[in-house]
Amino acid sequence: MLIAILTDIHANREAFTACLAHAEERRAQRYAFLGDFVGYGADPGWVVDTVMEYVADGAIAVQGNHDAAISQAAGKNMNPQARAVVEWTRSQLNEQQRNFLEQLPMTQETGHCLFVHATAADPHSWEYITGTVEALKSMYATQCRITFCGHVHQPALYNMSPTGKVSSFVPTGDSSIPLGTQRHWLVLPGSVGQPRDGNPAACYALYDDVTHELIYFRVPYDYDTAAEKIRSAGLPQSVGNRLQHGL
Repeated sequence: MLIAILTDIHANREAFTACLAHAEERRAQRYAFLGDFVGYGADPGWVVDTVMEYVADGAIAVQGNHDAAISQAAGKNMNPQARAVVEWTRSQLNEQQRNFLEQLPMTQETGHCLFVHATAADPHSWEYITGTVEALKSMYATQCRITFCGHVHQPALYNMSPTGKVSSFVPTGDSSIPLGTQRHWLVLPGSVGQPRDGNPAACYALYDDVTHELIYFRVPYDYDTAAEKIRSAGLPQSVGNRLQHGL
């Protein structure tokens, strides 16, 4: 089955629409959404409704820290701009949308795959996986051979050998990567709605659970419109500006 992995959509309708269309063109058969559906962007209601529709049709979805902040206090590591957007987002969502975000699970498993927003070692801590130390801890925390996670807004791929040696690299995109069955893998697809690696194109990945092949994609979208909608909503201008630079 060909699974589309999308994370950190951050209420960016334009980026989400582009990635969903791209995945459909490549005949994705199932979808997994790794959290942070809201925050930063100007279309939280539309994004949440869209995710809800996919979940009703069998998609996987887990909770991110921005989703949790809608019904809880924002985490201590959330920056002031993100906190301001959380407050605004609460006022934009109806009760059904807020309940959906609140009730999302922290993790889901299917076959040999684990889906989580942040680290599998302690999903509630919202720890960022920024290097091999955090990656190793996350991979050791699950029996699943492949972990898909978000939270980090840059694409990356880690693997652990049978002897516990960890290596990593930054995928270039659009090329097939075989995920050997003798290793453990940690897949960070990058962010759909807030990429931060200097490339403004949206990120997502496709995984084939039969051939064990993974492909990272960068999808161009209308980030100027997404940025203007953020500014028009009265949200911090810097949040919109960064979309145009992928920072």
